[in-house]
Amino acid sequence: MPERRENSEPILEVRDLAKHFPLTQGILFKRQIGAVKAVDGISFDLYPGETLGIVGESGCGKSTVAKLLMNLERPTSGTVRYKGEDITKLSGRALKAVRRNIQMVFQDPYTSLNPRMTVGDIVGEPFDIHPEVAPKGDRRRRVQELLDVVGLNPEYINRYPHQFSGGQRQRIGIARGLALRPEIIVADEPVSALDVSVQAQVVNLMEQLQDEFGLSYMFIAHDLSIVRHISDRVGVMYLGKIVEIGTETEIYEHPTHPYTQALLSAVPVPDPETEDGRERIVLEGDVPSPADPPSGCHFRTRCWKAQQRCAVEEPALALPENFADTLPEQPVHHPSACHFAAERTAVIPPSSR
Repeated sequence: MPERRENSEPILEVRDLAKHFPLTQGILFKRQIGAVKAVDGISFDLYPGETLGIVGESGCGKSTVAKLLMNLERPTSGTVRYKGEDITKLSGRALKAVRRNIQMVFQDPYTSLNPRMTVGDIVGEPFDIHPEVAPKGDRRRRVQELLDVVGLNPEYINRYPHQFSGGQRQRIGIARGLALRPEIIVADEPVSALDVSVQAQVVNLMEQLQDEFGLSYMFIAHDLSIVRHISDRVGVMYLGKIVEIGTETEIYEHPTHPYTQALLSAVPVPDPETEDGRERIVLEGDVPSPADPPSGCHFRTRCWKAQQRCAVEEPALALPENFADTLPEQPVHHPSACHFAAERTAVIPPSSR
């Protein structure tokens, strides 16, 4: 386990979290005919100073999880506990107080910044919502300090978003997220809209700020290599559920769930000889609709291991039975939601950081 987790209690505890969006029919008299199960009962912990990465295909529910953690969406069921307090039940001043400690960095640096506001107004807006953090006469200096922290010239305070590049805009978004000195930052695809070279700069900046301010990150991304670089633990999502979770080494070098193995087999390896010699796992069929997910294991319709048991019994996210005798320090000793979990040696993970 990462050193940061030793002797510490979770700062964020998520239990059985679900979000189902109703499907309705009719114009005047609407009736519900179903539901889109965007998030379908997930559980995990986030520890102080830790980065938990979440990966999965588009539409698996990653961004919905981010909104639920921020209470931007109310869950259908389940709890999100921040330091023991269920924030899904909060509203008004109590919710406002919690949001000061849980901030978000959005995916698109072009639409997440108001084009009619200057950088100083954007980064300083949290101080208007929480005036107790910075007195009015001190806000300009605080904003300039934040711009300097994220690697921008403090003199840019009077410029507008359209005068910056994509990477610079994302730095502005990070500065806004840091303004209130939060304990948790939920980063929803923070580098997906950026060039590769700029992605590295932003990820390195986030790691630097984490060490400097003692932040905990919930890092959501498509790119498995970036998630591996920044994360202490990684959770793999498929169709609204977490199917495997563990440390960076456990997930990338010893995956036991078939879906995780398929994802890793699709990651390019920078060695042509190794790339030609490894086995590629090609999943058949399309991702099922979250409005009508398969019974039992959601992944069974695309899984080469699927049997009758998978259709009638949903696998729990727990240590697989066949690894019950392994020692906790062994890399296969981690939760995996599969009845037939096993290592697959043909999968060669991307090179380590």
